Order: sequence, then structure tokens, then C-alpha cells
Amino acid sequence: MRAHVLRSTGEALVLEDLDQAEPQAGEVLVRVAACGVCHTDLHVIKGEVAFPTPGVLGHEISGWVEALGPGVEGLAVGDRVVGSFIMPCGTCRHCTAGNEDLCEQFFAQNRLKGRLYDGTTRLADAAGEPVAMYSMAGLAECAVVPATGVFRLPEGIPLEQAAILGCSVFTSYGAVHNVAEVRPGDTVAVVAVGGIGLNIVQMAAAHGAERIIAVDISDDKLELARTMGATDVVNSRDRDPGEAVRALTDGHGVDVAFEAFGSAATVRTAVDLVDDGGRVVLVGIAPAGVEAPFDIARVVRRKIRILGSYGARASTDMPAVLELVAQGRIRLDDLVTDVYPFAEADRAYKDLDARRIRGRAVVVGDAARS
Repeated sequence: MRAHVLRSTGEALVLEDLDQAEPQAGEVLVRVAACGVCHTDLHVIKGEVAFPTPGVLGHEISGWVEALGPGVEGLAVGDRVVGSFIMPCGTCRHCTAGNEDLCEQFFAQNRLKGRLYDGTTRLADAAGEPVAMYSMAGLAECAVVPATGVFRLPEGIPLEQAAILGCSVFTSYGAVHNVAEVRPGDTVAVVAVGGIGLNIVQMAAAHGAERIIAVDISDDKLELARTMGATDVVNSRDRDPGEAVRALTDGHGVDVAFEAFGSAATVRTAVDLVDDGGRVVLVGIAPAGVEAPFDIARVVRRKIRILGSYGARASTDMPAVLELVAQGRIRLDDLVTDVYPFAEADRAYKDLDARRIRGRAVVVGDAARS
């Protein structure tokens, strides 16, 4: 099968023919309909997040079940499915405690070594050399995925758009529902409204937030955030975001501030926006080694909580995400703003790096267009 391979950091993705092993016990072979274009992949491409090469990126996919490994139940060949980027092992101490977003095997085997949970990859190049897998390695015609990360897609949700459920929407659910515990009547600010930030805006609205303030440097993204449920927008190029948010909240600040980009400046902004006793939820992945200074005395004296959020819990949260989409409370049509043919995956990441993508982009497999 064909896949886009990152041979070395800083280089273009190369379309190659790879050998793919059959799914092993507890695994599913998915023919990929679409794969989301995520900034975390871009960090890997640029060498800002360490990952083995050669490797295949792409960690949010939709498609059809092509084959089932031994022991997989609840799925059938031909099912329309979506994958969560966290594919929990189900057996480590965190998974058994219900904290699948902290799965030790996912981080130790997949994120650090590019392998699945038997310690091997399912991909090899023409020379027989192993090729690392970032999550399920979705920038390919097919992907082998642990069944713990595969979910049947409800009818009526288009496959092309559904790809972003597995990271962008999944991550926003974890941040809003699990970590921030947004409640009806809360005031919320979202700093950086790209692919993840837009979903946080929409997810906060679905959870009943009364006021949602989107903060970004792009008027186009801010206008899109309004369609997703933002009640107010602040362009931080034009005005001080702290002053603007306090002016909108009777001088107090918000109950919850989400940071969805991953930079020292945006983290500091998020901390500055919360009221006394507020929650700051950090969602954006930063390049390795980036640190964020903030006023420690204010954080301590005003009881500000700074919380990290990475993904969500696949077994419980992906079904909840799918239900929200099926109910129409989370819309995908406005979120997917850019669609690239399979052969042009490298261009998609160059456009992402140049900030030419307004919302979320997907790379669509040839099978989805046939």
C-alpha cells in the first residue's frame, strides 16, 4: 500500500509503497477514507517533537473496516469507523484506573518508539526496514489500529469530516468536560482558535458556557470562531487581550481560560485572563523544552489552577463525542475548511505551517473519492 513517509526531520513527506502486516490479536485493519492534518504532526516533521524516522504520521482517521485480528468483537468488515489518536492498551495501571489518556504503553511504545503494543511496527519499506507508526500511521491507504481506538461511526456523519473526531474534537472534549469541568453559566476564554481551539469553543458552548471569548491574531479565524459559538472575539494584535477580556467580564476575568497553541506567550496570556480561583487548561503541544513564565505570586494568592489536558479517555469519551455529533450539538461542516487529495499531503502540512489553513484540514484517500 502507499503511504507518506517522513524519512528525516525537516524534509518533505515522500509517497512510497510500504509492506503492511496483517492485524494481530486485538487489532483492526482500516482502509483510510480521510486523515486529519494536525499541528502535532507538524512538530514532528520540523523536529520539534522527537519521533523515530523513517515514520508515517497521521493520527486522526476515518474509514472502513477491512479486516479484524483475532479476538476483536463488536466490529465487522465494512463498518464505517473513526479512530481515536490515543489507542489505550487497556492493561496498564492508568488504563485499569480509568485514566486511558495517561496510558503508559501508548507513550512508551507508540509515542517514543513508533510501535504497537507487542513492541513491533506493522510497516516496512521496500528494503524490509521497519517504519515507525505515529498512533495508527494514518497518512496511508490503510492503517492497523488497536481495537481499543476504533469506533463505529453513526449514520449521517460524513466520513471525510469524521476524521477530525479522533484528535481535534476528542481532545476538546477531554479539555472541556474532564479537565475544566465547564458548567452552564461559566465564562470561558479560548486563546488561539485553530483546529483545536475552534473545537474547544464549540464544545464549551455545548456544555452551556454563558460567555465564550475567542482570542487570536487572525480575523478570519475569529470570524469562524463566532460561527462555532464564540460570543465575543479579541484580536490580540490590535489590543491587549487581558484588558479586553476584563472589559467584557466586569473587570474580573473568566472562569476558565484554554490555551490551544503551545507557546510561552499564549500560555502567559491564558494565565492573565482568569478570575480569582479560575482554571487555566493547557491543551496546545509546545516544541520540546519550551517553558512559560508567569506571575507565581498571583497564581498562589488568587488560587489559580493550571491544568494540563492531553486527549481524552477513548472507551468512554469517544462514544460521548459521537453522540454529541449525532445530536447536532457539535458541527463538523464548518470546522473542515480545507481538503487535500491523498497525493498532496506534504502540501497540506506546508500550508499549515504557513497559517494558510483557516480551521481544520483533512487529506482524503483515493478510496473515499472512488
